[in-house]
Amino acid sequence: MPNLNIKNGNLIFGGCDTTWLAKEFGTPLYVISEEIVKDRCREIRDEFLFKYQNTRAAYASKAFLNLAMCKIVEREGLDLDVVSGGEIYTAIKANFPMERVFFHGNNKAIEELELAINNDVGRIVVDNIWEIELINKIAKEHGKKVKVLFRITPGVEIDTHKYISTGQKDSKFGIPLTENVIFEAVKKGIKYENIELMGFHFHVGSQLFSNESHIGAVERVMVLIKEIKDRFGFVTRELNTGGGYGIYYTHGDDPKPLSYFTDAIMEKIYKKCDELILDIPTVIIEPGRWVIGEAGITLYTIGSIKEIPDIRTYVSVDGGIPDNPRPALYGAKYDAVIANKADEEKNKVVTISGKCCETGDILIWNLKVPEVESGDILAVFSTGAYNYSMSNNYNRIPRPAVVLVNEGNAEIIVERETYDDLIRKDRVPEYLR
Repeated sequence: MPNLNIKNGNLIFGGCDTTWLAKEFGTPLYVISEEIVKDRCREIRDEFLFKYQNTRAAYASKAFLNLAMCKIVEREGLDLDVVSGGEIYTAIKANFPMERVFFHGNNKAIEELELAINNDVGRIVVDNIWEIELINKIAKEHGKKVKVLFRITPGVEIDTHKYISTGQKDSKFGIPLTENVIFEAVKKGIKYENIELMGFHFHVGSQLFSNESHIGAVERVMVLIKEIKDRFGFVTRELNTGGGYGIYYTHGDDPKPLSYFTDAIMEKIYKKCDELILDIPTVIIEPGRWVIGEAGITLYTIGSIKEIPDIRTYVSVDGGIPDNPRPALYGAKYDAVIANKADEEKNKVVTISGKCCETGDILIWNLKVPEVESGDILAVFSTGAYNYSMSNNYNRIPRPAVVLVNEGNAEIIVERETYDDLIRKDRVPEYLR
């Protein structure tokens, strides 16, 4: 991982001693490196936005979002991809430019669409025909004309976990490329007075190490764009190719630079536009995990150590499913080190277990570590994406704090929840008092 060093045997991340961070802010603790985020945003600008004309990049905020992250994304010149009313509201409260917001989702609530339309979000990414009619109705009621993209399912298969594969035919996301469905949607998009159809969107899946599915999807979408032009005279102005670029979690992962994906995407778009005599649309990408994943680590304090002779040694930490449900949810794998023994020989194999009342609350199986003791600090890598954003209060465990580190400085950007926070919304009926 980038931005990691060892000093006096302790792991240093973002210029901060992780053992000091654990002591100062408590554990479990999410730690985000602003330097890594800035480096990734710089790569997006240099290798895509500045390299190719008529391009945009939106940070997929479902990976990690709070007010501070909105400010960083705005400062770095990226747009924002949101998928809920809560994410829209966060952007509003951060004063993020709403014309640079893309609103996704396969079942947007009426209240969410009203919030988006009233606040003039830049694009609504339409997932189905029912939604087209609903957006047009709401926009008409509020005297607005809404710019939309149609999310389509390109029907490509990818090599990733089935729970994060989204571009196959059998998907809950997007409008299928069945003739009587997609062309009916396009007709409505062109006809409705309060909708301005800008183009199309696809997202093939997440945590990908090959660009083949993106290339295949572009191939199919460009043919669709040509058919729509010939049939309806509609010129596609924007093509959003999603994200899904893989990062490093553990041994065997083979992450690629951004350009591996974006160069292939642009080359295919240019080629197909030339072949099919099409105008080159504005091309949009939506990296999320790729921006924030490796920018985050999680710190835990080790508690009980349970050795089962000839079977396994369980090393338990003060977190688990509530701060990282991904291993239990779909077998996500992580790497980690003992932060206060970062340079010691790893001569033991242990399994890192969480503290929840679930057999499946295992963070890491078979991790190599030095001699481990209660009170040691465990640092788990690549937890920036989908850890804080998926966190929960299972077993009534408060969510951790989030700290932003940058060149040796550390600032709280999300406060740790308290027990009072857990019961703040509880109400007791009068007859139970």
